[in-house]
Order: sequence, then structure tokens, then C-alpha cells
Amino acid sequence: MKEKEPKTLRFGGHEYPCCTSLTMGVIGGKWKTVILYHLMDKKRRYNELRKSMPTVTERTLSLQLKALEKDGLIKRKVYTSKPPLKVEYSLTGFGKTLIPLIQAIADWGDAVVENYSR
Repeated sequence: MKEKEPKTLRFGGHEYPCCTSLTMGVIGGKWKTVILYHLMDKKRRYNELRKSMPTVTERTLSLQLKALEKDGLIKRKVYTSKPPLKVEYSLTGFGKTLIPLIQAIADWGDAVVENYSR
């Protein structure tokens, strides 16, 4: 009897063994969810994001923004009509599908601080 191959999920040129692995592959890590959280309510410029996350390095923020853009979760709009160059980041329609998940993560963090902190 032939063994069945495990089903893999494909997204963004990567293969994932299950749906949770895919989700964490896309939004996992220390900063991606934080960036998405800060973009939930409005567009933000790079420096606004940087100020709202003072412990992230510029290189890391830049790399994470590029990864989120590559996966189609955020869009980067460049205004070049007059100097200085202005760049805004915002959630795409696809990125907005994560709002309930990001909000649940934020709510859970608030509940932990409120109920389980010493």
C-alpha cells in the first residue's frame, strides 16, 4: 500500500506543512505583527513607524516592510511630485483580512498584562 504524501500549502514561493505554519511564516517574527498593528488604523510614513517602534533597527524595519510588501500585505506609495520624497505605507485589502487576528493578538496581550502580571 502506497503512503499518502502530506499535503503542503504554497504561498509566496514557499511551501508550508500546515495552515498555522503558513500564517506564522507570513506574519511571524518579532516585528511583522507590530508593523501590521500600527498600520491597522491609518497610513503611516516610515519615520512614524520608526518612532512607534523605538527599539527596532532601521535595517530590520526596512527588511520587514519589504517582506510584508512582497507578500502583498502592505503597499508602499511614493509621492515624487515635489521634494522631499514622501513614502507612505498602508494595508492592502489582503492585509486588512488580518485585522481581526492582529486585534485578537493585541487584546490577548492586554489581558495578560491585566490578569497575569506580577
